[in-house]
Amino acid sequence: MKVLICGKSGQLGTDCVQTLGQKFEVTAPDEKDFDITNKEAVESITLSVSPDVIVNCAAYTMVDACETERELAWNINVKGSENLARAADKCGAGIIHISSDYVFDGKKRPPEPYKEDDATGPISYYGITKLESEVTVRKMTDKHIIIRTAWVYGINGRNFLKTMLRLSINNPEKALKVVNDQYGSPTWSYRLAEQIGRLIEVNAAGTYHASSEGYCTWYELAKYFLEKMDVKHNIFPCGTDEYPTPAARPKNSILENCRLKEENINLMQDWRKDVDTFVINFRDRLIKEAKG
Repeated sequence: MKVLICGKSGQLGTDCVQTLGQKFEVTAPDEKDFDITNKEAVESITLSVSPDVIVNCAAYTMVDACETERELAWNINVKGSENLARAADKCGAGIIHISSDYVFDGKKRPPEPYKEDDATGPISYYGITKLESEVTVRKMTDKHIIIRTAWVYGINGRNFLKTMLRLSINNPEKALKVVNDQYGSPTWSYRLAEQIGRLIEVNAAGTYHASSEGYCTWYELAKYFLEKMDVKHNIFPCGTDEYPTPAARPKNSILENCRLKEENINLMQDWRKDVDTFVINFRDRLIKEAKG
């Protein structure tokens, strides 16, 4: 089976190239050649590769910047997804599109999770673009899988865990406020890549939630990770109102992997177990990177 991956340099893209490459024939062009906002380039590369499945890991994910860089965010997240879905439909391929917990408003009371068929209602421009990308993909082709995930971290690229580590290592005495009233399920990009592979294997279709099992707050995640890393830190909890950001964040980002469980294909682990494995595998590399 041929799999075409776009966004290969990102957290999830990198893990998908490595993980899916063990099972399938993977092609992952450089982003400069495979610019998903370029309709002609997308169609040309897709037709030349003639994939069975396209995995779209490319996205504009800087949530706060989306509030001001609206045209760029729309072009990447919505128009780019439209270009990929159109090309997939033209060559008879399926498309796997990565979406987000930000399509929900987060108003459910934790720990009640969001399920695949719950009503959407984004509260940020990033969330609006991700929801619209889902609508666009569904409209362009029936052969699609839409995966909503949340709080993704990995060894490649930037993420919350790396930020907490860098700040703590370089100034361990400095007090850091970390939000303790937003809830979600930290998701390791490697585990998500494995789940994507399983969905391809079973020829799945439709919308799925795929995030780690269990939930925590950002503060609980940072504290757990830094303690596992055995790094001195000085973090303390605060409320969302004490840490204002340009973009509104859902207070509840907990996703329930209902369909994965119903179809007996759920590979997602408890978030603590994955953080433990992440630290075991990458502690030295993470420390070296954080020290710069």
